[in-house]
Amino acid sequence: MNGKRFTEQLLDWYDRNGRDLPWRRDPAPYPVWISEIMAQQTQMERVVEYHARWMARFPTLTDLAGAGEEEVLKLWEGLGYYSRARNIRRAARIIEGEYGGEFPSDVRRIRELPGVGDYTAGAIASIAFGRPVPAVDANVLRVFARLDDVPGPVNKSAVKRSIEERVVSLLPEDRPGDFNQAVMELGALVCSKRPQCSGCPVDSHCLALAQGTVAQRPQLASKAKPIHIDMATGILVHGGKVLVQKRRPDDVWPGLWEFPGGCIERGETPEQALHREFLEEVELAVHPTEKVTVVRYSYTRYRVTMHCFLCRAEGAVSPVFHAATEGRFVPWDGLADFAFPAGHRRLIEFMQRDVRFASFLD
Repeated sequence: MNGKRFTEQLLDWYDRNGRDLPWRRDPAPYPVWISEIMAQQTQMERVVEYHARWMARFPTLTDLAGAGEEEVLKLWEGLGYYSRARNIRRAARIIEGEYGGEFPSDVRRIRELPGVGDYTAGAIASIAFGRPVPAVDANVLRVFARLDDVPGPVNKSAVKRSIEERVVSLLPEDRPGDFNQAVMELGALVCSKRPQCSGCPVDSHCLALAQGTVAQRPQLASKAKPIHIDMATGILVHGGKVLVQKRRPDDVWPGLWEFPGGCIERGETPEQALHREFLEEVELAVHPTEKVTVVRYSYTRYRVTMHCFLCRAEGAVSPVFHAATEGRFVPWDGLADFAFPAGHRRLIEFMQRDVRFASFLD
């Protein structure tokens, strides 16, 4: 490969075809950082939408550092992987306290911030500060696995390191951030999982295209099998309000709110599991009155099937919260102020659309 010619062709293509994204117009470190964290495992259209809302609410890093956790989580709701939002808030407070509110420009110090890995540190350092460091994400790995016809699994550390070294060898000193973004953009728009080789601006440099192995690149190491979980959850109505509880710091989705419920044990029906979980979690004896829906969602390796019910309580309704840091009865329209995991938010949205629950929601 003629490295200089490759870089020139790639940057020329990027200058003409790169997407007009808000943080590219003024690549200051704070908006670039937020965009990179949001873009992890998220489609770009959603990133643009969430990024605009985020910057409207927290226009400066100081605004973010002074925000409460629940407000940050609520603004993040729908993006998933809520630890990213918590780490953003933690990092903002570190930057305020240790760097006087100025985002560090050294890639090693950026890497030390909570929630920042090698790729994100390289992206921020190169895009916002012009540092000649690589930013290697899944798009970059895919592009170079094809360009160099890499036979090994790209998610193995040794192969990834070799691709990082390859990127470093091609980085132009005057436009390292643009180069990193150009490779990522090429992977997103052209050299995607279903490549459009006929529209590739650097096809003459591609060994996989020449060897006829594009469809076999990149190789990936086998993933662990998904784990399937069946759950039951209940919406308990009392005095025109519904019961919600806040998950503990050591739990999955810490700090988010949910309707009580849990895993269905072997031999149980969803209704029996719901009855048991309410007794264990909030010391209330409840009975399902109507099945609302079944919600299916995924997180990490887990594939969840959640059976959702309206339910009523027997006797006095004074919950004692054993599986949460706090809980309360909330008016239905007040649920919009709380951040919920994806499955529970989908349940709320389903009920809002279903005419069966119109009178219940009034």
